[in-house]
Amino acid sequence: MEGGAYGAGKAGGAFDPQTFFRQPHTVLRVLSWVFSIVVFGSIVNEGYLNSPTEVEEHCIFNRNHNACNYGITVGVLAFLSCLLYLALDVYFPQISSVKDRKKAVLSDIGVSAFWAFLWFVGFCFLANQWQVSKHENNPLNEGADAARAAITFSFFSIFTWVGQAFLAYQRYRIGADSALFSQDYTDPSQDSGLPYAPYTNEDDATDTVGTYQQPPPVDAFDAETQGTPPPVRGTGHL
Repeated sequence: MEGGAYGAGKAGGAFDPQTFFRQPHTVLRVLSWVFSIVVFGSIVNEGYLNSPTEVEEHCIFNRNHNACNYGITVGVLAFLSCLLYLALDVYFPQISSVKDRKKAVLSDIGVSAFWAFLWFVGFCFLANQWQVSKHENNPLNEGADAARAAITFSFFSIFTWVGQAFLAYQRYRIGADSALFSQDYTDPSQDSGLPYAPYTNEDDATDTVGTYQQPPPVDAFDAETQGTPPPVRGTGHL
């Protein structure tokens, strides 16, 4: 985990793709993105069946259209959420305000925990409907692999989103415990309100130097303090 303000250093650093894709939260986001594609792709492609005697297609999960609709909706929205937060992770080091970083990390915690809950509900819903599906509704067992894939990757998605929430919480703790990046911290490169050094006129400096007077001789100072005039030096006649 990186140090600094909420897992990132000061703003303005160059983007390094290798470092970015090696970060644990980036890996989990990519996995969640792939899992969501598998879930809604499996249901869209093979999640609906129709018998020779029926024109209308039925959901493979116990003919419950709500199950298929739930899996597709959650999968598509999770796919978009992963793309959104991947873009935010790329832009995150450029955010100079610590308050904005805090909001981004808190939203990451909330969204990740929310999607983990939705995937848990989806896994339970799809698994239950698949278990109670009647064999006579699908005698050839068509789309069984797609149904199992949707259920399996819904289960995997629970842990990837929980992992994202946990890593986001760690980033929040780093930012909250950091003494360098306090709540009032602003990146120096972005702060235009810093006071400037007072301007000094060269003429004033020259006048100051020109009016400087050399201190009196030490002998004169001693004579003056003793109350006697300084000795007069001159030529005399013997």
